[in-house]
Formats: sequence, C-alpha cells, structure tokens
Amino acid sequence: MSVEGFARVCGLSELEEGMPKRVELDGVPVSVVSTEGEVFAIHDICSHANVSLSEGEVDDCTIECWLHGSRFDLRSGKPSGLPATRPVPVYPVKIEGDDVLVSVTQES
Repeated sequence: MSVEGFARVCGLSELEEGMPKRVELDGVPVSVVSTEGEVFAIHDICSHANVSLSEGEVDDCTIECWLHGSRFDLRSGKPSGLPATRPVPVYPVKIEGDDVLVSVTQES
C-alpha cells in the first residue's frame, strides 16, 4: 500500500510499546517506535557511529544508541548528549487502520 509517497512498513499491532522495530524502506534503514501514544520513524543509524539505533532503549520520546549512550529525540532527531553532535533524519508517519505508513522521501 502506498499513499502520497508513503509505504507500509508494518502493522500497528506488530509494534510493542517502547520496543523499536527495524525496517528497511527503499534501501533506507528506519527504526519505527511506538511510545507515548504515538508512532515515530527515525533513521536507524547513529550519527556518531555506524550502530543500529533500533537495538537501543526507548525512554519517553528518545532513543538511546547502545554503544556510546547518545540519546536522540524521536520527534526531531536531535541528539541530547555527547558523543553524538549531529541529528539523524526523522520521517513522517501515517496510521491507516492497522497499517503504519512511512515516507523516506520527505524528512520532517
């Protein structure tokens, strides 16, 4: 299913609260996270090291890089602590029924 550049990445029922799910969309690694009653999509690779963010812990609206401890805001992609200094892309999410749709062609 595709809606205006959005593609289905998983079912809403497949997401566990606070547990990141790694998906690949058009060759782009994305971490999809359900937390605080919302669903977020963030680039899955830490801007500091080539590490998958989906292997880290979610706390409120942040995700932690498990290797060095940098946290990224799921809404903006901005890091909240060293060693990361560069944000990672975040992507728009739409929910249609049980479908989670993400667009990697436009960053939000």
